[in-house]
Amino acid sequence: MNIYVSNLSFNVTDEDLNDFFAEYGEVTSAKVITDKFTNRSRGFGFVEMPDNEAAQKAIRELDGGMVEGRAIKVTEARPREERSEKRSFTPRNNSYNNRY
Repeated sequence: MNIYVSNLSFNVTDEDLNDFFAEYGEVTSAKVITDKFTNRSRGFGFVEMPDNEAAQKAIRELDGGMVEGRAIKVTEARPREERSEKRSFTPRNNSYNNRY
């Protein structure tokens, strides 16, 4: 099961996230999402656990828990929504465009 964890302190690492969930069962992966330009945590992450029962227990018990002074939110991750690859550009009808 893929688990979404939000409201993380910017100090939480992948290893910390793994440790929080390892108490409930096997953790396949734990990843804090970082900004691609600054490499700073974005305050959320994902944990993958193969045992659904252990994952559900972790969600129930960790949701709302305090981590470094912040109440984290833990839920089952939803599938990622598809994003369109190309964004269409529509010029606005403003005074600049009207001059040319």
